[in-house]
Amino acid sequence: MTPLAPVMFISHGSPTFALEPGTAGRLLRQRSGLFDQLEALLVISPHWMTRGSYLGAAEHPETIHDFGGFPSSLYQLNYPAPGAPVLAAEIQTQLAQQGVEVRLDPRRGLDHGVWVPLMHLRPDADLPVLPLSLNVDHSPAQLLQLGQALAALRQQGVAIIASGGLTHNLRDIRFNAAVAADYAERFQGWVGEQVRERELIALQNPARHSPDFERAHPTPEHYLPLLIALGATTQQDHLETLDSAIEHRAISMTSYLWQRSEDN
Repeated sequence: MTPLAPVMFISHGSPTFALEPGTAGRLLRQRSGLFDQLEALLVISPHWMTRGSYLGAAEHPETIHDFGGFPSSLYQLNYPAPGAPVLAAEIQTQLAQQGVEVRLDPRRGLDHGVWVPLMHLRPDADLPVLPLSLNVDHSPAQLLQLGQALAALRQQGVAIIASGGLTHNLRDIRFNAAVAADYAERFQGWVGEQVRERELIALQNPARHSPDFERAHPTPEHYLPLLIALGATTQQDHLETLDSAIEHRAISMTSYLWQRSEDN
């Protein structure tokens, strides 16, 4: 029997995370076995923002190097995971039955918000990957509802992975800085507390409940995938925080993993 698939929110950091795994990469690799018996990975990335929701349905999705100014070795990396166009069409139908419209994109590849963390989480690239866009027209409440609609896929062995970052202030980056910004540490701590207590109202409106949100996220796209992940989980899921340092002064690398115990 296919196990209930886990849900993750992964802080994917800089593209250099692919080459410099550090603690965050090691923690992801240690949990690779959780995905051994699954059918596919559905990954939401803030680097594919669209009006309306789109699901990648390429048979062989290409590795997209959607960044510039980094070491040439990064552009040589490839994540050759297969796609799953038939499964994508089935998911489209299932979501439509729940009132969620998703269009298929048969040409969409894997941007770095998808493949960089998967280099560590699933280094053999042996599971089909279905990228899901971040719909910029969705409110926080609608993103939570999207996660709730996606939750049924877990019973089919499809893991829900939301890629983003608990903090993401590119203007405040200081590469290899030894000390994290105070606001970044405070906001990461605030999010962790709200996630542990499942304070979904506060998490849908962080600007109202945390004075550090606007500095931690001058633009919200790296935060919003967290709401989809939360929607795909319930209080029956066990939460594990994969603690890691804030890198380059302002980029959180902490991630969350939700999985159901055998007793639930």
